[in-house]
Amino acid sequence: MAEKEKLKEEIEIPEGINVNIEDDEIIMKKDSSELKRILNSRINVKIEENKIIVESGTTKNEKKIFGTTKAHIRNMIKGLTEGFKYKLQISTVHFPITVEHDKANNQLIVKNFLGEKKDRIIKLIEGVDIKIDKEFIEIESINIEKAGQCAANIEKGTKVKKKDRRIFQDGIFIIEKPTRRFL
Repeated sequence: MAEKEKLKEEIEIPEGINVNIEDDEIIMKKDSSELKRILNSRINVKIEENKIIVESGTTKNEKKIFGTTKAHIRNMIKGLTEGFKYKLQISTVHFPITVEHDKANNQLIVKNFLGEKKDRIIKLIEGVDIKIDKEFIEIESINIEKAGQCAANIEKGTKVKKKDRRIFQDGIFIIEKPTRRFL
């Protein structure tokens, strides 16, 4: 009986990035930045010379996990070399919104949203840099998941409820992701 074929792919490690695999965790370091990710036990990941080799079986589930693992490793490398940036726009139709970054408590404070007296407080994620410039908010991080989740939290924190969205178009909206632009 013939042995099953295996999926195999090599991912080049760029200059300056140090990669280690301990137990089921891959750790990438560059200068003072570090990213960690727990790997699936069904996928075989090893380091040879300056390449990360990802191997897997060919069942439907293993193919899915294989592709996801490759994408995570590539995102870690891209994050350490370039970083990820999300851009949000503050949109006001009815009431002027004031947005402040409270660095001490790591939160974003939205004042006067739809004329509300109470401020909206949005919790931010550690490891994400935020810059507010007039009507734009930029979110930068080496971890794509943290940057994306932070942008989603901000957008969700200014969601208009129980009002007609065609009329009340106020809020903070994602206009640019690392992979594509919306405007």
